[in-house]
Amino acid sequence: MTCTFTTTSTTADVRLLVLGGGAFVGGAVVRAALDRGDAVTTFTRGVRPVAPGARHVRGDRTVPDDVARLGRAAPDGGWDAVVDTWAGAPGAVRLSATALADVAGRYGYLSSRAVYARPLRPGTDECHPTVRPAADDADLSNAEYGELKRGGELAVVDTFGDRALLARCALIVGPGEQPERLPVWLRRAARGGTLVAPGDPDQPWRLVDVRDLAEWLLAALEPGSAVSGAVNVAAPEGHATTRDVLDAVVDVTAADAVRAGGAPARLDWRPWPELEGSGVDRWAELPGWVPRTTATEGLISTDASRAVATGLRCRPVAETVRDLWARIV
Repeated sequence: MTCTFTTTSTTADVRLLVLGGGAFVGGAVVRAALDRGDAVTTFTRGVRPVAPGARHVRGDRTVPDDVARLGRAAPDGGWDAVVDTWAGAPGAVRLSATALADVAGRYGYLSSRAVYARPLRPGTDECHPTVRPAADDADLSNAEYGELKRGGELAVVDTFGDRALLARCALIVGPGEQPERLPVWLRRAARGGTLVAPGDPDQPWRLVDVRDLAEWLLAALEPGSAVSGAVNVAAPEGHATTRDVLDAVVDVTAADAVRAGGAPARLDWRPWPELEGSGVDRWAELPGWVPRTTATEGLISTDASRAVATGLRCRPVAETVRDLWARIV
């Protein structure tokens, strides 16, 4: 698939359908769309509240009758675009894509760089080989995350073709973060004392603020935009390093650490081989951080030039960390 871009854009009142809309990324997309003046419909089970101002259709996306009812609930002229963040069995994506093919112009699917097969070469771009896709009815206890996302991608492309947008995201961070990565670091730093910092301080930490992702998705899915296919969505390589992220974490929690009776956290930089040798589980103890290895180099040096060329603008990581901490405390 190729990715092109046009600067043509619309004014307000894009008709947008968000499958979900009450959780992390879906919620950010809904809020950003409403702020733009778009007409937003959400489709959820009603477990979480959605932003005021959005039209809500209640249903379960894994139930064919509910999804068919959603298709019949389309506004006059249909939806201009759909945003889908599903990470389960691909059959749910195929079900919605099929039901919406004739009532939606574009279909944006939130994917992941986890779809890329290991090892990831330096400068991994959208042409890198992908993992095998999970079956539509995959058993979640046996399927890998990347396989599920790849299956979801294919379900969208099979139905929408070049009307599909596959956002292969880096680590998504920011207010409301789920699952939590940066909040783990923030809570540790707020206790003061020594905060173990992994690896090379100047190693890039590839991430994207959920609000910047939402803005990019909405612009890329506008009528008149020619952005399609797979796009690596990550802040540019020079945007943030491990030092930048952890310095921001220490800075925003310093006052809280002092109020708790201690001193601001102090970073203690340790080489990754030393940490690994001592039994550190990076997934649990260093959430969101990726060690530089032959297999993971492409995660650190991902080519995000398509996203930048098609309008991705990233706020400073210090702003992301500050706003996230404000949401937590």
